[in-house]
Amino acid sequence: MAGMWSYERYAWREGFRLVAGIDEAGRGPLAGPVVAACVLLPSDFDPAGINDSKALTAEQRDLAYKRIVKECHCMGVGIVPADIIDKLNIYHATHLAMLAAVEDCPVRLDLCLVDGLPVRQMPLPHLAVVKGDTLSVSIAAASIVAKVTRDRIMRDLDSRYPGYGFSQHKGYATVQHIQALSELGVCPDHRMSFHPDKHAPESASADQQLLLETDAV
Repeated sequence: MAGMWSYERYAWREGFRLVAGIDEAGRGPLAGPVVAACVLLPSDFDPAGINDSKALTAEQRDLAYKRIVKECHCMGVGIVPADIIDKLNIYHATHLAMLAAVEDCPVRLDLCLVDGLPVRQMPLPHLAVVKGDTLSVSIAAASIVAKVTRDRIMRDLDSRYPGYGFSQHKGYATVQHIQALSELGVCPDHRMSFHPDKHAPESASADQQLLLETDAV
């Protein structure tokens, strides 16, 4: 687990003091927003139990989320809804969510560690780390905050639009979701640019459906 601090320590050695992690949740679903989080952790934060959000159970994520919120120096969250995703495309919408998360952070950061690829128009220095949610505790913490925040939004949408099963699949293209779409049509929080009508249940193999359902957990 000590290796989870390696990117932060590198940044500190380079003279950056306030180093935060950024990650997103919800790039692939057919419905709901894309959510990004920016988290600044104290240097003595214990990384035990902090990992890529997809590698944790819902219970583990909730416990980790509570500890991150309690112990972090600060955090910010950016949320981009489905209609804006349709206007911008998911790539630009994800970057917009990341920029909003940085803006929502109450302190001026020195450097951000970003999961994946560089982010255009980032207003401060940043280092892109491929698979960063498994290599940096700050990015992993951001992935947990983003995932838990988005899951809560999808549960709210489940109450607003009953029948789709948003609480179970979180908007991903599972068999349950596709069947609900065929029966109910789309709701205002579906991403029309993702063409949900093309995701017929028979078009996905059993292995693909398992991957979708696992990602939605």
